[in-house]
Amino acid sequence: MSQIYAAIFDMDGVLVDTYHAHFQSWLLMAKRAGLSFTEGEFAPTFGRTSREIIAHFWGQGRYDEAQIAALDAEKERAFREIISREFPAMPGVHKLLTDLYIADWRMAVGSSGPPENVELILERLGKGDLFSAIVTGMDVTRGKPDPQVFLLAAKRLGVPPSRCAVIEDAQPGIAAAHAAGMAAVGLVSTGRTREELAAADLVVDSLAKISPRVLGELIDRGGRK
Repeated sequence: MSQIYAAIFDMDGVLVDTYHAHFQSWLLMAKRAGLSFTEGEFAPTFGRTSREIIAHFWGQGRYDEAQIAALDAEKERAFREIISREFPAMPGVHKLLTDLYIADWRMAVGSSGPPENVELILERLGKGDLFSAIVTGMDVTRGKPDPQVFLLAAKRLGVPPSRCAVIEDAQPGIAAAHAAGMAAVGLVSTGRTREELAAADLVVDSLAKISPRVLGELIDRGGRK
């Protein structure tokens, strides 16, 4: 068991650069509902489910659970329409996934997004068959920084958390990885800075800086810097 390695990938900002697509879909939903939403409010929300975000900004006394669910569905439909037209896969993602697969790593996606988003992105990425487990926002009751999404991914992979490395682009995801007892790699993607990701065990500017060897060494030393 000690020789087993697993990599758990966040989806947004890690497999595909969805920053602008998410922000634009939030703006569309907010405009149709007569709400306001700024980029300053949007940026810290990465890693949380849309349901949590809507409830946080507008749910208290304004919308009930059914209305929040309807807004959530509208926002995510708009996102899928945008990402279907323009699909900016992260540089280096295809090579990294292929290299990990060849090296016999187990791989999972651990995303706060709805299953429809994950399915679309993996289909467009063309690498969905390399993942042995998928966890979406519908599989969990608590978003990041709670570790639920990553612990469930490790369970579905059949790998102890201590043998997993998480690749994330947001501070809540890094906190979730550490809370799960996993190594955390911070990827500086659109809207992110190295300073924001400083809590990660390794911070990189590109997926090209990551390899099975780099991740394996990180896991073997317990993930700490």
